[in-house]
Amino acid sequence: MKGRTIILDHVKGREAAALMVNGKLDDVLIESDLPTPGTIYRARADRPVKGQGGMFLSTPDGPAFLRQVKGLAPGQMLLVQVTGYAEDGKAIPVTQKILFKSRYAIVTPEAPGLNISRSIRDEDERNRLLEVAHETMGDSEHGLILRSACDGADADEIAEDISAMADMAAAVMADQGTEPQALTEGDTPHLLAWRDWSEAAEIEREPGGFEHHGVLEALEAVRDIREPMSGGAFLFVEPTRALVAVDVNTGADVSLAAGVKANMACAKALPRALRLRGLGGQIVLDLAPMPKKDRRAFETALRAAFRADSEETLLVGWTPLGHYELQRKRGRATLTNLLSELLS
Repeated sequence: MKGRTIILDHVKGREAAALMVNGKLDDVLIESDLPTPGTIYRARADRPVKGQGGMFLSTPDGPAFLRQVKGLAPGQMLLVQVTGYAEDGKAIPVTQKILFKSRYAIVTPEAPGLNISRSIRDEDERNRLLEVAHETMGDSEHGLILRSACDGADADEIAEDISAMADMAAAVMADQGTEPQALTEGDTPHLLAWRDWSEAAEIEREPGGFEHHGVLEALEAVRDIREPMSGGAFLFVEPTRALVAVDVNTGADVSLAAGVKANMACAKALPRALRLRGLGGQIVLDLAPMPKKDRRAFETALRAAFRADSEETLLVGWTPLGHYELQRKRGRATLTNLLSELLS
């Protein structure tokens, strides 16, 4: 199976979507029981946490935590949006910077202006998209970002998408309610697949698609902490309560260049390994031995690999012990426990 295939299916009643690239599982989205990123709440401020510069909030789905709060008093109502999945036992992470995101458009309340993805470089195409945006947004006070999926897309489809997001933004931002409430839900796996997997692909909607295309078999492999790489090397990816530990192993190769080769393979394989397992937070790499002169090449390869990844990842740098640290957004539900339930 060559090319890109998107499979929309259900696994034990949970909505799920998978992206296969050249017959290999590249990404997977599975519905969880946790509040979904993108959900917008009308929340109530509860109590400040001065040491952390934040505020705990009340929502219908439990406590939320808002960072960097200024001028917010307990009891005050405010609109917030879920930014990621909460760690076990912790509050839902939220922000006051609310975005209304779809396949073609992102509407940005309180951030006016029209912007186009920098990946769209053709001036004629940019002018065409600006014309569509101006016609659709009119004199709206909200801002707009046109995403890379707009490149070559039908003008009417883009305009319809912009209108839907602008109307939703107008309704939500005008909310005057007085009790905590969920005003919008985050996107389901099928909607997320439509929204974010925008490159050309075959779409499989028939029930049983996960089994037919080998997704279930690939997910069984994801349950293992061992991630094979090219050249016989492999990773051990082990989430702990504090961090995700990644150990790079050269396998049977004992040559002088084995460490460099394994670490470069790690740079290429790591985004997918983390993405499929839904892992985020602090990531610590225990790399194979290599000369310090090769560190820059490793960082360059790692930066290139994460540039194409869907989740925001900060490359923090080297520790005194020679480990490499990353900080990754918790934009996915951790699949470790969920897969045990679904595949048992």
